[in-house]
Amino acid sequence: MSEDNAISLPLGDNHMDALMQAIRSADICVLYQTPDLIYRWAENLPAVLRTHWREGGTDSDLLPENIAENMETIKLQVLASGQGTSFEVRLMEGDDPLWFRFSIDCHRNGEGRTLGLITTGVMVSELRRREQVLKILLREVSHRSKNLLAIILSIAAQTARFSDTVDGFLKKFQGRVQSLSHSQDLVTDSNWRGALFRDLVHSQAGGYIDAQSKHFFLSGENPYLFPGAALHIGLALHELFVNSVACGALASAKGRVKVSCALCDSGMEEKGLCLVWEEDFPAAGIEEDNVKLRFGSTVLTRIVPSSVNGMADYTIEDGHVRYSLLISAVQFDL
Repeated sequence: MSEDNAISLPLGDNHMDALMQAIRSADICVLYQTPDLIYRWAENLPAVLRTHWREGGTDSDLLPENIAENMETIKLQVLASGQGTSFEVRLMEGDDPLWFRFSIDCHRNGEGRTLGLITTGVMVSELRRREQVLKILLREVSHRSKNLLAIILSIAAQTARFSDTVDGFLKKFQGRVQSLSHSQDLVTDSNWRGALFRDLVHSQAGGYIDAQSKHFFLSGENPYLFPGAALHIGLALHELFVNSVACGALASAKGRVKVSCALCDSGMEEKGLCLVWEEDFPAAGIEEDNVKLRFGSTVLTRIVPSSVNGMADYTIEDGHVRYSLLISAVQFDL
């Protein structure tokens, strides 16, 4: 750097004033003690420390007994070793915990002789709160991931049970996992609140039929289904769409699918939610046992009802299929 561009540093009182202003702006406090741990001065103390600090006092005057003893031990170690150190302390301001990170180092003269101790403190409460929230979120993600893996394992087992070939298994399994993916996207987009029922239906219908199709009708309430219910009901809708496309109303030009959602009596104090899927189509010689195998899968009649604390029922007659699912009040919100 040339002399013309050199920056001259402020000296004396101006220098100190600028330094103190910077400390206050950064929300840093500084405390100074003699080698025998007597406080001589302090700057920019937070309220929780300012009320107890006094010149000539010690850590026992400033801090709770257990914290003061620990801090004095650390300071004596710094004086003995000459090596600075940092640690965190939690102080209480009423019912609110406040976290501080203190750095302690020796103050030496030009000859290296120790003149005192400098303690610098920074409040890190917000950082700790964020870390706590992050830990809670990570635990929640872990919990939900385990639940999702359990669902996938159950799907894999049931799919294998009703598959005659590896190719058949892969096709069905991939479809069901894709269904979970669509539902999970809705849950994630809502910040884990859940998914709107109509959005769930449209997400599952996308690969099979246009939501505006004259063969498909959707009516009734549009509740928020909580995450677990959204995943399982999405899976039920996937099964119904797949089976309808294969041998039901959506496999016929004259077929009709009606899906409705309404509050209903659940037998409990609060009303439940009743989801009804109805199909009308030319029977065209479809064997009832085959229809039952597809429409009455374990997913529809056991896994999904159990997961939403409800009940399921389906009936199959000539050219008509009806599936109803009663969903507990604890699984949704209007």
